[in-house]
Amino acid sequence: MWIHNAVVTGVRAAVAAAMVRIGADVPVVVGVSGGADSLALLLAAHALRLGRVTAAIVDHGLQPGSSARSLELAEMLRGRGIPAEVHPVVVEGPGGLEAAARRARYAALAAARPDPAAPVLLGHTLDDQAETVLLGLARGSGPRSIAGMREWDAPWLRPLLGVRRAETRAACTAAGLTPWEDPHNADPRFTRVRLRAEALPLLEDILAGGVAPALARTAAQLREDGEALDAWAVAVRGAAEKEGTLDVATLGEVPAAVRRRVLRAWLGDQGVTALTDAHLRAADALVVDRGRGGPRVPGGLDLVRTHGRLVLRPAGRTDDG
Repeated sequence: MWIHNAVVTGVRAAVAAAMVRIGADVPVVVGVSGGADSLALLLAAHALRLGRVTAAIVDHGLQPGSSARSLELAEMLRGRGIPAEVHPVVVEGPGGLEAAARRARYAALAAARPDPAAPVLLGHTLDDQAETVLLGLARGSGPRSIAGMREWDAPWLRPLLGVRRAETRAACTAAGLTPWEDPHNADPRFTRVRLRAEALPLLEDILAGGVAPALARTAAQLREDGEALDAWAVAVRGAAEKEGTLDVATLGEVPAAVRRRVLRAWLGDQGVTALTDAHLRAADALVVDRGRGGPRVPGGLDLVRTHGRLVLRPAGRTDDG
């Protein structure tokens, strides 16, 4: 019993530490699936903020009986004195089933907030963070991806990023709850499931343990580095930008990692979406190589260098400069 009590205390301490970020009187929404992670998070949040916590249960409608199961979960939570509402969603759109379900879930959770200042607590654990880092490595999409999930990314708050799944299961056991096991979490069609069931256990075996915490530490270190570079990039952009253009000389004084952050943010604010690493590197090359032609970027625009400044123009336009 003392082990369970220690685990409950540990989960509650993690949640308390995370909620220091928000005001004491701000209402809190917790995304609850019925799994161990979200249940343990909800119980801890409710214990800390009695009467200020609402459970939001998203019914994706992807499995037989999902509606009835969601309603049963809501009734069980209400029986414990926790307000709970079910939010049915339609899963559709590009990017595959996982991506579409994530978009629908996050939209429903954001809409469930009773107040614009209310955060949504999500039950991602240290193990989820390790999987996210491995997925980022596989995609080769740079340090932003490998840096994993942030604890606080308004309105999303992830208090359990330092907590293992085994601890959330133990916390549920201590509370007398039997978590629901989502069949999708054991379906090898999903890449994350295979990482969880096959790749991470193999790495733990080969490297004699400690892989998941090491990946999570790596993510934390990269986030700290990324935040420092982002702050530098904001200052550089402020010095370089004028009337929607960027001064090449100012950009040329800073490292490429900072320049590309400036370029990504500036292009995004100009309405350029779906930027790739190739686009950014071509834009960066335009800063350091005067004779190089500028890239065409998404949205039917050309990035050009004229009179010492970077300018976006409609594709094919040949103004003198």
